Amino acid sequence: MVEESDLKQWRDAGHVARRTLEGIKGEIVEGKTWDQVIDSAERFIRRHGGTPAFPVTISVNDIAAHYTTNSQLTAPNGFEGEMIFQKGDLVKLDVGVHIAGALADNALTVEVGNGGNHTDQIKAAKDARDAAIEKMHPGTPWHKIGAAAEQAHTDAGFEPIRNLCGHELKRWNLHAGTSIPSHNCGSENPGFKGGVEVGSVYAVEPFNTTGKSGMVEDIPPFSSSNIFRVTGDITIRKAMSKGKLKPLGATMARYIEERYHTLPFAERWSYPLLEKPFPGEDEETLRKKWNALIKKLISIRFLETYTALRCVDAGKKTTVGQFEHTVWITEGGPEILTVE
Repeated sequence: MVEESDLKQWRDAGHVARRTLEGIKGEIVEGKTWDQVIDSAERFIRRHGGTPAFPVTISVNDIAAHYTTNSQLTAPNGFEGEMIFQKGDLVKLDVGVHIAGALADNALTVEVGNGGNHTDQIKAAKDARDAAIEKMHPGTPWHKIGAAAEQAHTDAGFEPIRNLCGHELKRWNLHAGTSIPSHNCGSENPGFKGGVEVGSVYAVEPFNTTGKSGMVEDIPPFSSSNIFRVTGDITIRKAMSKGKLKPLGATMARYIEERYHTLPFAERWSYPLLEKPFPGEDEETLRKKWNALIKKLISIRFLETYTALRCVDAGKKTTVGQFEHTVWITEGGPEILTVE
């Protein structure tokens, strides 16, 4: 629960997150690379007094979520062509900001070139987000929130994505337990018990698709997002005492933990940390050391990785839309934090 007296940092994070979306969306133009926009957005966040709460993600067409570029600029498995925006692409830009662990998460969808090919889908995703937020008064059961979002999607002729949810936010915790349905899950669904609580902060992010399944699936391999997170399940000291980490591995783990706490971070942010203990090493050697380190830190449950997600109905004609706000729940209803 976030009290009114503790809300300033949450509001400030929300302002930076929204300003970033609005300031960067104009850079999503034909011929620009995904990485250029991601880098520009992350620099914008820092320049305006925030820190990325997670790596800025770009999801194009049938890719739904959780993809950010890596240090080698490797395209997602199955993606054809270069990671350069093409006219007519439907692009989701997802931005998170934290200020001392107070979080804000927001996203929008744009069509490259503004050709009008995806106008209805973009509007439906935005309307679904707004319809869900309008229902978020204290005590409202979650299935009613999901039903409102689904109605906006289906009225416009699109399918809600049923296995992606919004989420509760707590300080330093991006996914804090409570999930928010984006479809009519029904009052008896065991995954969505309870309802909206006063003082809680939620990220509301309904997705829709032109596909018929209304589902997303993992893009292989398991680390395809290029995003990692410190789990908090095991301490560095405990891992060393049990012989699971050598001194160098412990040093690198400490570098990562001190910088990112338990918030998601990008491979491209953390890979350069290897240059400190191994100055002058060639790229091939550094890459092998990095891969071995990450494998070890995941195996002992110090780190976990995310998988990028694609609509099950993947293909050139399948597109996914998304809009997102972060809201704080007052006695009188929702206050949107991600506003300029």
